[in-house]
Amino acid sequence: MAPKREPRANVAIAHDYLTQRGGAEKVVLALHRAFPEAPVHTTLFEPDLTYPEFQGVDVVPSKLNAFRIFRRSHRLALPFLAPIANSMSVDADHTIVSSSGWAHGFRTTGSKIVYCYSPARWLYQREAYLGSRGLNPQRMVLTILSPFLKRWDRRQAATATKYFAISTVVQQRIRDAYGIEAEVLPAPHSIDTALPQDPVDLSSEHEAGFYLCISRLLPYKNVHAVVEAFNQLGLPLVVVGTGPEEKHLASLAGPNVVMRKNLSDAQMRWLYQRTQAVVSASFEDFGLTPIEAAAYGKPSIVLRWGGFLDTVRENETGVYFDDPQPAAIVAAVKAARTVSWDADLIRSHTEIFSEEHFARRLRAEIESIDESGGSA
Repeated sequence: MAPKREPRANVAIAHDYLTQRGGAEKVVLALHRAFPEAPVHTTLFEPDLTYPEFQGVDVVPSKLNAFRIFRRSHRLALPFLAPIANSMSVDADHTIVSSSGWAHGFRTTGSKIVYCYSPARWLYQREAYLGSRGLNPQRMVLTILSPFLKRWDRRQAATATKYFAISTVVQQRIRDAYGIEAEVLPAPHSIDTALPQDPVDLSSEHEAGFYLCISRLLPYKNVHAVVEAFNQLGLPLVVVGTGPEEKHLASLAGPNVVMRKNLSDAQMRWLYQRTQAVVSASFEDFGLTPIEAAAYGKPSIVLRWGGFLDTVRENETGVYFDDPQPAAIVAAVKAARTVSWDADLIRSHTEIFSEEHFARRLRAEIESIDESGGSA
């Protein structure tokens, strides 16, 4: 007797891996709220390392998920992810792919709508992604695999029915890597300022008026530059995040810098409500934290680069600095402290980054594909 076939889903969601708490994972949750019946297909799923909301989602992981070592550190799985992505099959009329490197390679039976955070950084921005300190086995592996992976990556990009880019800088990067003209669709913020808040354990000095840096602790995020700047300023800084740079950053942090990780959404709301401003020196493809801060009427102090150019209005919702170096950050923080910020004006900036706008555009794309007779 043949095994029972699962019913075909109208819409499915695909994502690289659910093993961390980052902006991309927040977008997947927004996609699931827009399409609540959609299963989420992914290479790896580790519930305690990503947002707890995924525990109520129909997550379909690959066979690689049986290996705990890869669930706990997805970078170790890099040599296997291309063949694993090829083995993933999504049976749906429309698959919305949330990808920065792998999920666009999943095989689909219907249309494939790719929402791209960036073409794979480990292929096209290797030094920024992996860093330059010390020997790095991952760099050695990538040097060997890079020619094969680039060919694979470009072939898979060509299978898409539609490409969306998270920002204008990513739009250009997609054009350069794949020769594809992508439409810019900003990522939605998911902050609801009316929801309850839970306090974060901070010193009285920090509670009196701190600055906030929220980031995965990776080399290209340049959190070390923010920490060093605040060491010089002597102003309270709260760093929220986890990643390979955690120990290095802890060794740099002065007494005015505290580091926290694995905070709940309620705790993040508490921090946003009380911060003076968010600070980021990261080479961001989008830059979600300024939008989340803006929901609370709080300004941002950010690098004049990439996605921040789309999410921050200079001298209205934040200030820029031109170089991810401590001296430039120090000057920008001092400049921001002289501005009388209009909290209502800052809040109004978030309207174009709503989940409603995001979901409406994706539903319109699905309707357009259906009207034209299916996948391209």
